[in-house]
Amino acid sequence: MTSKKVIELFYDVVSPYSWLAFEVMCRYRTVWNIDLKLRPAFLGGVMKGSVKLCLTVTGNKPPGLVPKKFLWMNHDLARLAVYFNVPLRPPSDPAEAMFRKGSLNAMRFVKAVQEKEMGGDQQVEKVSRELWRRIWSEDKDITEPASLAEAAQKAGLGSSEIEELQKLCTTPEIKDKLKSSTQEALEYGAFGFPVMVCHINGKAETFFGSDRFEVMAHCLGEKWLGPQPAHLERSFAKL
Repeated sequence: MTSKKVIELFYDVVSPYSWLAFEVMCRYRTVWNIDLKLRPAFLGGVMKGSVKLCLTVTGNKPPGLVPKKFLWMNHDLARLAVYFNVPLRPPSDPAEAMFRKGSLNAMRFVKAVQEKEMGGDQQVEKVSRELWRRIWSEDKDITEPASLAEAAQKAGLGSSEIEELQKLCTTPEIKDKLKSSTQEALEYGAFGFPVMVCHINGKAETFFGSDRFEVMAHCLGEKWLGPQPAHLERSFAKL
């Protein structure tokens, strides 16, 4: 038995707000004594699936496809990058990177990494972070095999491992596993990413976005120490 609280984080590396939530949850692993379950999924599938689950005329459009929201998002991300201390910079052509290229290949690759990893999500965490860096910091591709290989190499994986993963991520097994995690996100009520599901006293509490950490902390019976808790803890230690 473990006393740790379980939090599932559903995410896609095409989502910049997911990167912010991802880094915060990783930082709070020990602060809140949580068992963080990384749940790579496909945002495109959630956007389509969430429309089928509700009656809507306009559909579920991502912010990047709504001109006013798109302009606001660029400004908002610039502020949040500083606040969260995440090197987030939009790609030169966000529409090309997010919608025309997308992230299906990348998320299948991440799912393959998770399938092969034993004893935790350390490699999944590192590979996911490197993919976010490529698209949301370095303005690089995340769709081509060479791009995925470079991200995995930077995450510390060897060439033989990467070759095996690139074969695995094209298999029906991995495709089905990504579909399954995407469907699970939809069943929790997801209509976008990030989605965090906190399992508290046998009940699942779902949170959407990267701006509900204070409420999440309250539900968990924990304290929100800001997006960089280690900095605050060091400040307290000096008092």
